[in-house]
Amino acid sequence: MVFKALTVFSALTVVLPANASDPTFTTGSATVVNAGLIDCGSRSRISPVGEIKSDDGTVWTVPAPTNFSDAPKAADMYNECGGEKFGSLKNINLDDVELMDAGGTEEFVAYIFADNYFELYVNGKLIAVDPVPFTPFNSNVVRFKAQRPVTLAVMAVDWEENVGLGSEKNRGSAFHPGDGGFVAHIQNTAGDTVALTDNSWKAQTFYTAPLKDQACLVVTGELRDSSRCDDSGVDDASSLLAAHWAVPDGWMMSDFDASAWPDATTYTNDTVGVDNKKSYTNFRDIFDTKNADAQFIWSTNLVLDNLVLLRKQIN
Repeated sequence: MVFKALTVFSALTVVLPANASDPTFTTGSATVVNAGLIDCGSRSRISPVGEIKSDDGTVWTVPAPTNFSDAPKAADMYNECGGEKFGSLKNINLDDVELMDAGGTEEFVAYIFADNYFELYVNGKLIAVDPVPFTPFNSNVVRFKAQRPVTLAVMAVDWEENVGLGSEKNRGSAFHPGDGGFVAHIQNTAGDTVALTDNSWKAQTFYTAPLKDQACLVVTGELRDSSRCDDSGVDDASSLLAAHWAVPDGWMMSDFDASAWPDATTYTNDTVGVDNKKSYTNFRDIFDTKNADAQFIWSTNLVLDNLVLLRKQIN
């Protein structure tokens, strides 16, 4: 199927609360401002975008303000939405993958599977975004050249069918929280591993939903912990809440101080649920490499945290 580009949206500037660690809250559904970033047929979810105002007057773009419409799209490993569907890593000719320039001369290759959407920054430069924001699930390869130390920064988004509520129609409920996950294996041109997703990455949450009671959310310094919150599905969303934090300027830059961010939490393949996804299983040799097994990472809550920023430095 060939995907169709739909109307795009502009990221909004939001105002930081008095204490940047404190969230602001919204109630109920957002207003849809874009019916879907792409539409590739009945087997896909079309990635709607919404806007919603919190009690302090801040207008939030949900699930995230992205650069999808303008940024280069990552090359396909497996893409059922009008792209390439390679059967294995050996079928991919890296010479056919555009070499992105983040400054410097050393070349790297990043193999990525995201549930659902990612934007990849290298040394502060946006070099590629996920070509399929929601589903069907896909995987990608990105080639880039950069100067060490290399700062990898990733915006990871668990997309939502019900905008502003971090949920989708699933498992017998009209509003059931989905789950996220991000895995990557980065190599040099010799095929040596230079970075894997694991708990050495930093991970910070900026949008948590749905919440049935905001008191379940524990915020201590830079820790934004929703692990005590109920993540069961419901059929009435009128009283559901969402927590939002403003994304700091320059979060992707090499000199941004993310030392206080929590370490990423790792998750198993079974927890993320990739054993039935060809976009993952066709490439186990790179994602589950012997002695170089990339792990799925996210914040402390794979289900309720929907916008997570990730960072890692390669020395």
